[in-house]
Amino acid sequence: MDTMLLRILVSTIVVSLLIFLILLIKKLLNHHMTVKTHYHIWYFLCIPILASFLPWNYFRLGEGIHYFESFLFFHKDMALKSERINGVDTSQAPNSDLLHDFTVSVNKSTPDFVYHTFFTVWVIGVVLMVGAAVYSSYQIHQIKKSAAAVHNEKLNDLLEACKEMVGVKRNIRLRETSLITSPITFGIFQPYIFIPSKTQEAFSLDELKYVFLHELHHHKSKDLFVNYAMWIVHILYWFNPFVWYALKRIRMDRELACDASVLILLDESGYTEYGYTIIRFADKKYDRPFEQIAPGIGGTKKQIKQRIQCIASYSSDSLLLKWKSKVICAVLGIVVLFLAPITTVIASPNNVYQFSGKNAAYEDLSSYFKGYKGSFVLYDPSNNHYQIYNREMSEQRISPDSTYKIYSALFALESNVISPHNNKQVWGGRIYPFPEWNQNQNLATALSRSVNWYFQNTDREVGRKPLQDYFHKIKYGNEDLSGDLDSYWMESSLKISPIEQVQLLYQFEENQWGFKAENIKAVKKALLIDEQKNGRLYGKTGTGMVNGKNVNGWFIGFVDKGDDRFYFAINIQNKDGQAQGSKAAEIAKQILHHKKIY
Repeated sequence: MDTMLLRILVSTIVVSLLIFLILLIKKLLNHHMTVKTHYHIWYFLCIPILASFLPWNYFRLGEGIHYFESFLFFHKDMALKSERINGVDTSQAPNSDLLHDFTVSVNKSTPDFVYHTFFTVWVIGVVLMVGAAVYSSYQIHQIKKSAAAVHNEKLNDLLEACKEMVGVKRNIRLRETSLITSPITFGIFQPYIFIPSKTQEAFSLDELKYVFLHELHHHKSKDLFVNYAMWIVHILYWFNPFVWYALKRIRMDRELACDASVLILLDESGYTEYGYTIIRFADKKYDRPFEQIAPGIGGTKKQIKQRIQCIASYSSDSLLLKWKSKVICAVLGIVVLFLAPITTVIASPNNVYQFSGKNAAYEDLSSYFKGYKGSFVLYDPSNNHYQIYNREMSEQRISPDSTYKIYSALFALESNVISPHNNKQVWGGRIYPFPEWNQNQNLATALSRSVNWYFQNTDREVGRKPLQDYFHKIKYGNEDLSGDLDSYWMESSLKISPIEQVQLLYQFEENQWGFKAENIKAVKKALLIDEQKNGRLYGKTGTGMVNGKNVNGWFIGFVDKGDDRFYFAINIQNKDGQAQGSKAAEIAKQILHHKKIY
């Protein structure tokens, strides 16, 4: 829920800043852009919105983005700087300390109901705006039903002549109706021009020619398609006053651009007549509900006044002015395209891993997960094949919790903070609720007992920048260490998916990163849980505790069976506080047993 709110917050900030930038450019460079360019630069607003649906996570944009996120936004993960230890995950396997998973509770400063409230308010607004759009479409439908075909041959011939002047080849249906007071145009797939009843008697053919030229240019410029895009923006950002103002300006610039397109086709004597024709449709209030869906030649008195002023001062665009307009659009486009992926990464910080699934089989293991949401991933490197339960959750990145300690240990060894033969740390005297923590530790005991303070000490000695480099090197999940250095792995900024957990374990065991072999061996030895005749089980649990509830349980590892190895990761989630790493281990061992792997 909060991820969606963060996405909405970031995008509305960026859209607002872009609106301000466009308005500033329009004001400062007013005389250096064509009238059409004043309208077309608004199209750039679509880029940051569309960018939200593009897979920018494939582009490595640097850790600075994540620090920018942590500085700017109120994401609830940043509350992790205040911690308290209050829970323990009791073992389900008494013959191995590795399945003891001691957990640290994270106190979220922002209650869930706040996110639910804001999200609910936003949804209500969206529903109301959708309702308004549907009602406007219904009104247009009523107009279409009430409209009658125009059989006046002169008028139809005039329309065809105007189509040829504008360069429109599509079939445009001309209709008249008493439900409108000024002409409007509508229809993307089947375009219409609607004129008020008795228009034929009230207007001369010359005046109707100007009306047709105006409406046909709306069709040629794809303004009806733009109108639907404007409605989508209006619906999503209904709460943003900058968007409301921008849409008002867009409609005005649209009409000015349309007027300019018509004037290009006329000689100077026609400018005045065109202006007088527009004046006759000023302030037709009855038609305003249609203006976003069905543009037309009419408008308010204020809008008509501005359009008449532009017509009076109109002159054809010089070649220099056209080139200036192109340069301005190109520079603005580069700026917007640069900001778009950054915006998306901030708003959605690499929360989903894109897995091709080409060498995967998806199976139903729901019977093992009763009472839990979860996923299970098994990788057989000999066949390069995955077996996956719950594809969506297996690709979802979440906090690794204590499973990260595998790599924290490896990085400490690689940095010479500790060594395979000298890795003892002295307990500082702080009393923890877990007796196993209140004593000196070495690498083996720290991993088996999941001693937080041991790895917090080594992380501090390694340093944030070297740690960040290591996480980049092995491509660990979203590689985001922007959270507190003592807790970035506990329901905070660092996130990884079950599929990535399995892939990293394979790369770790094969030492594909080129680390020292003795360091890999030392960590692997500390991960040994059980040894049987037909194989050995290595693994690490992890439990995420939020507000005193165990909400996130991990068990990751691999089974070594002679020449064969099988890598696995299981994650379980439960809002009732029962999602413990030990429970995840219990389920995983059942699955591995039934698959005759362990």
